[in-house]
Amino acid sequence: MPIIRLKFFLNFFLFLPLGLCAQLIIQVNSLPASTPADSDIHVAGNFNNWDPGASAYILQEVSAGTYEISLDVSAGTYEFKFTRGSWDTVEGTAQGGYRPNRQITYGGGMQTETLTIAGWEDIAGGNSTAADNVEILSEDFYMPQLDRNRRIWIYLPPDYYSSNRSYPVLYMHDGQNLFDQQTSFSGEWEVDESLNELFEQGDYGIIVVGIENGGGERTAEYTPWPNPQYGGGDGAAYVDFLVETLKPHIDANYRTLDDQANTGIMGSSLGGLISLYACIRHQDVFGRAGVLSPSLWFSDDIYEFVTNTGKQADVRIALIAGEMESASMVPQLNAMYNTLQSAGFADTELFLETHPDGTHSEWYWRREFPGTYQWLFRNISTLDTSLKIEDLRYWPNPTRDHVNIQNLPDEAGNWEATVFNAHGQQLLNQRLTEGQIKLNDLPVGSYFILVRSEDGHWALLHLSKI
Repeated sequence: MPIIRLKFFLNFFLFLPLGLCAQLIIQVNSLPASTPADSDIHVAGNFNNWDPGASAYILQEVSAGTYEISLDVSAGTYEFKFTRGSWDTVEGTAQGGYRPNRQITYGGGMQTETLTIAGWEDIAGGNSTAADNVEILSEDFYMPQLDRNRRIWIYLPPDYYSSNRSYPVLYMHDGQNLFDQQTSFSGEWEVDESLNELFEQGDYGIIVVGIENGGGERTAEYTPWPNPQYGGGDGAAYVDFLVETLKPHIDANYRTLDDQANTGIMGSSLGGLISLYACIRHQDVFGRAGVLSPSLWFSDDIYEFVTNTGKQADVRIALIAGEMESASMVPQLNAMYNTLQSAGFADTELFLETHPDGTHSEWYWRREFPGTYQWLFRNISTLDTSLKIEDLRYWPNPTRDHVNIQNLPDEAGNWEATVFNAHGQQLLNQRLTEGQIKLNDLPVGSYFILVRSEDGHWALLHLSKI
């Protein structure tokens, strides 16, 4: 080959955009304290014939306590485990017990998965990290729609047994990852710790029902339509189980606020996809949906489904994703936001937020859970839906320093306004003076304002300050 042509090809590949390099990066940010010094951490899976000691599949330490490996693989679903070089030293639970294969669905492009190794099968030890107010509802709850059994977790508010209050309910997928590091297969969300802390800060409290995934059945159960390459498509039956079997059981055996406004669903990845589907399909049942890093790429049918179903009830849907997950994640999330708007859902019902550092991993969803929960469920337990004001007008929006309010009911008096940031955190509370809300001290951003009278009339406003 002539030298000039060789130089051309070298330059071509040297300056090829990095986005064209497809890589799945598996990162481990925490090893068990029991890990022997100088251990090599291997990864073995269906991408390397399950070789537990292959030298080409050793994770490299990229910073103190953080290890990673880059895999040049095509889009697909991969199962794997970590080892210290042999199947005798394979990873396990924090107590040294067996843990199922890990599973990652790789959509192509640059995708980073940050994971935690809880323990090793050959080294016993470790304790449960679940809070005292987390219980196992059933080890083998029957799912008649799928003819299989599943372990179900339940989190109860700290005052559940000392009060007679009833609570909203949030149904969450991948239950083994929500409360306990010992059972998690890729890191714990710390849902119990987060909710207990919020309760201490004055949060009303909520019941969380965690449904474990079935390992190899996860893809099928969390996808409403099959993918030509990866299969799936049992999502409708799974949602029927939640609506027809599990929810009635929870409402019959626990003190729940069982109406649509007090019932939510949340999950990540394929769990985010099935949460969105469940909320849209059953707007009469689920009034809140936390959709984190949804696998919208799995089937374009989800967009058509949202469009054809349309808005049938008032809901809140939070769309959350990281910009480091994949090249398609944020564009697809934006497309879904636009689809929901076109289907009739108002700006006040939708919340879209992306984060530059967010990756497709449990540590990210753990971080984003408290704010997502607060936005979805803020104040709903104290609001009477029959007193909601439908024709309230407010302007200007966007605004610089104040908001004017019009069409307040004459029979209601002593109005006050509570201002929340986009995560549902309360920032200020003030009386309405001459139908005006002052926002001078707030920075530029997106806000929600709950306008409420002393006799219970209320409205929720969504605006931007510039």
